[in-house]
Amino acid sequence: MLNINDLKAGITIEYKDEPYQVLSSHHVKLGRGGAIQQTKLKNLVTGNVIKQNFKGNDKFSKVELQSRQAQFLYREWDRFHFMDQENYDQFSLDKGKLDTKIDFLKEGSEVLVINFNDHPINIKLTPKIVLEVKKAPPNIRGNTTQGGTKQVILETDAKITVPLFIKAGDKIRINTETRKYVERV
Repeated sequence: MLNINDLKAGITIEYKDEPYQVLSSHHVKLGRGGAIQQTKLKNLVTGNVIKQNFKGNDKFSKVELQSRQAQFLYREWDRFHFMDQENYDQFSLDKGKLDTKIDFLKEGSEVLVINFNDHPINIKLTPKIVLEVKKAPPNIRGNTTQGGTKQVILETDAKITVPLFIKAGDKIRINTETRKYVERV
């Protein structure tokens, strides 16, 4: 069991029978009253972020989430369909749960599925992914002393900023965590 002193950013706890990730946590000492822990928690099932205060005697259980390899199959409106690589079960997740990860989902790509109580709740992308540039404006001559950049549209319809020498048809490597250009492949 965890107490309020163990609530650090990044750990996952069970609160109200659902998994929550601690986004931030601050210890506050009140004048005459006891100390409280102010936290910002993200519900890993719904994606909602809440602010919650805990008192000194509150206890929590740490949640161990299971993860498995899966393959992204296709998108159908706001549902994204995946196939588990171990047992070949198919499942789908809502667009709202996936957040901005959908910008880098390409049919056939491998992802890590995060499960809570044997139910898929979210995915984790590989840190770097290779995608093709679908649309790129032409190079602009002018003030490039600081290194010129432009916005391009990728094959997944995501928009990112790249150097001026990138053109349509190029394959580029992108960091999925920072959403930034890494290199041309």
